Amino acid sequence: MKILVTGGTGDVGRAAVARLVAHGHKVRVMGRRAGMAVEGAEYVSGDVTNYTEVRRAVEGMEAIVHLAAIRHPMLAPSQEIFRVNCTGTFNIYQAAAEEGIRRVVSASSINALGYNFGIKDFPLLYFPIDEEHPTYTTDPYSFSKQIVEEIAAYFYRREGISGVQLRLPAVYEVQGEAVWIQEALAKIRAAYQDVLSLPEAARRQRVQQIIAKFEAMRAKRTWEYPAADMNIFQDAEVLLAFGRSNFWTSVDSRDSAQAIEKALLADYEGSYPLFVNDGHNFVGIDSRTLAETFFPEVKTWRRPLQGTESLVSIERARQLIGFEPEYSLVV
Repeated sequence: MKILVTGGTGDVGRAAVARLVAHGHKVRVMGRRAGMAVEGAEYVSGDVTNYTEVRRAVEGMEAIVHLAAIRHPMLAPSQEIFRVNCTGTFNIYQAAAEEGIRRVVSASSINALGYNFGIKDFPLLYFPIDEEHPTYTTDPYSFSKQIVEEIAAYFYRREGISGVQLRLPAVYEVQGEAVWIQEALAKIRAAYQDVLSLPEAARRQRVQQIIAKFEAMRAKRTWEYPAADMNIFQDAEVLLAFGRSNFWTSVDSRDSAQAIEKALLADYEGSYPLFVNDGHNFVGIDSRTLAETFFPEVKTWRRPLQGTESLVSIERARQLIGFEPEYSLVV
């Protein structure tokens, strides 16, 4: 298959391109920087917000993987995040329609739910969270990913372009990062165990303090440009809160690449947001215990979980494209 990959030099993109090339696909990578080379692939420079450049990059392709985006609210003003993420996505799908392409896989985010970066809290209805859970986006990045999913649905209705929008959590690359990742995880896991080891009343109070601090930071828009300060992640309570607000999810870049290839090749029609993540939480603690400790207000369970099984369901990805995580930080 002839496949265009935008954002093919990022963390997810590198893994996706490597997998697609290894499996015999002809890959063209589109990136903003001129003069780059990507092993095994053709490279063209272009900006996804420039329709002429997008249209040229799409010529002769049979499918598209759209990963190019501003990937964090810390990185740009709100209007720039929306312009790049939403205009770029619309351009990709419009060019695909003109080229007669009927399969586009794009990067959404777990943040399309709205819980992590949002400036306002909202009630979770149940665990495990799935694609049917209502969204409530109140930050520019999460909102842009919600719109990415709407753009994909629009082009399926209008042009019959099928595909999935991958709701990826934090993506890690093991190569070159293994020692750092394991050291960081050891500290985070120890911090959670410290909380869980407290007597019940003290534990409840500690959790309330963590959540209150996080909610105060939400209200101040602490992780939005230009106020964002990466030093906040040196604070143990902030790390604990962000683990909670992402439901302790992660995914290996190689598994994100697996999902991308399977989403390109699987037999389905329609447009589908899909949670794609490790099947286990990254702290290695019983998931029911985590939920009951950090989300005591959530009383509804759509199904029982086993041990460290993720609080974010990947059942739709399993059923639709045959995704099954091969790598885990826990098992």
